[in-house]
Amino acid sequence: MSGFLFVVPPLTGHVNPAVGVAARLAAHGHRVAWACADPALVRRLAGPGAEVFGCAGPVPGADGVVRPPDLRGAEALKFLWEGYLLPLAEAMAPGVHAAVAAFRPDVVVADQQAFAGPLVAERLGLVWAGSATTTAELAGTYDDLPKVAAWLERRLAELRDRIGAPSGTTDPRFSPHLQLVFSTPELIGPQAPSAPHIRYVGPSVADRPAGPGFPWERLDPGRSRVLVTLGTANSDTGGRFLAACVAALRARADRVQGVVADPGGTLPPGTGDKDVLVLPSVPQLRLLDGADAVVCHAGHNTVCEALWHGVPLVVAPIRDDQPVVAGQVTDRGAGVRVRFGRVTAARLGAALDTVLYDPAPRAAAARVRTAFRAAGGTRAAADHLERLAAESR
Repeated sequence: MSGFLFVVPPLTGHVNPAVGVAARLAAHGHRVAWACADPALVRRLAGPGAEVFGCAGPVPGADGVVRPPDLRGAEALKFLWEGYLLPLAEAMAPGVHAAVAAFRPDVVVADQQAFAGPLVAERLGLVWAGSATTTAELAGTYDDLPKVAAWLERRLAELRDRIGAPSGTTDPRFSPHLQLVFSTPELIGPQAPSAPHIRYVGPSVADRPAGPGFPWERLDPGRSRVLVTLGTANSDTGGRFLAACVAALRARADRVQGVVADPGGTLPPGTGDKDVLVLPSVPQLRLLDGADAVVCHAGHNTVCEALWHGVPLVVAPIRDDQPVVAGQVTDRGAGVRVRFGRVTAARLGAALDTVLYDPAPRAAAARVRTAFRAAGGTRAAADHLERLAAESR
């Protein structure tokens, strides 16, 4: 029996992929624990019985961590790193150190944006595995931005000097022991790096609590189902975009029914009806099982979960890694891209018509689905971690 400590940022999209892997390891008799700045989030996603070591650190939506909604491009990247990821790593480091001392893991499994995990592991001489819950860092995001890449390297080196092993050389984004990537080259494209320690396992799709109150009886099996979601981190940016989605869906209500997630309540009260269901949260995986199209912000989890089900997409990237992921979708032919800030109901409707009625995007989505399912998902990820733990003894 081995011990695995999952170090994750307090972000739903980064915790969810690890949940199924952790559950499989626990089912195999291994010890599993978590380190996170938001223990309640981990217990909500992984189950109330999850062993979680709390860490200090800013939590989005609280602690004053609110990113201005109009930030895009380099300014959004700078805020992400300087305003969140680097302070989060420094704040989490003492808690991760304490978790390692108390739990004594054989392997630290660190999300690619939880830098405290790798740096503390390196300092203590522990083996660690990387969990790439988005593929932007692996897909040559900074190839055309050498100054940005150099800036990031300097900031990470400074962070290592403060909380890691000053003599170390490891980039905390990329484990030299095992890098789990929750995608496959069939989506990432030819730029996907290849090395013995990089393992493409496809999406980690596991059962999640569906939550109460979804009106399943209101779904119309006689119409195509379109799911609209901007994820959990963009609730403050999407009012105009969601309104355009609602208008495009209503124009097709004779043959299409929409389900719109509006966690921030940006749409006017009373917007929803039998043709467009508007809800603060939705059971995404269950809905995808019968969906015909997805409209989203090109968040990595949403894209991969849609393609796991063979569902084509309309992608409207906002910032961060989303333009990279949107490019992967369109390069593979599995969807259509629209401009988040300037889209109209007419343009969105045309994109919807393409993914609903043109067979090419659905065929491309099916090809990615085949690759995803063959990659093994949670089973393959757990197997790789078990082998790493065995080799590290």
